[in-house]
Amino acid sequence: MVQYGIAINLLAFFMMGLDKQKAKRRRFRIAERTLWLLAFAGGAIGAAAGMYTFRHKTRHRAFGYGLPLLAAVELFLYWRWMR
Repeated sequence: MVQYGIAINLLAFFMMGLDKQKAKRRRFRIAERTLWLLAFAGGAIGAAAGMYTFRHKTRHRAFGYGLPLLAAVELFLYWRWMR
């Protein structure tokens, strides 16, 4: 379970970076639906970290408020599971 958590968060982090890179180059983008699916699959912490690291999707209210909230919930759930 720990390996899954690390892997999904790293994937979500790098997908945010990849989508930002594609946005800058005006290429086909990663769907917001895919980013949300990664977040709900356990990668919200990585996605939120990627959002702030790459300054990507920070103007979208759903991402700006929803992703950090989901990350906090997942962090709590990870903490409860590890106890």
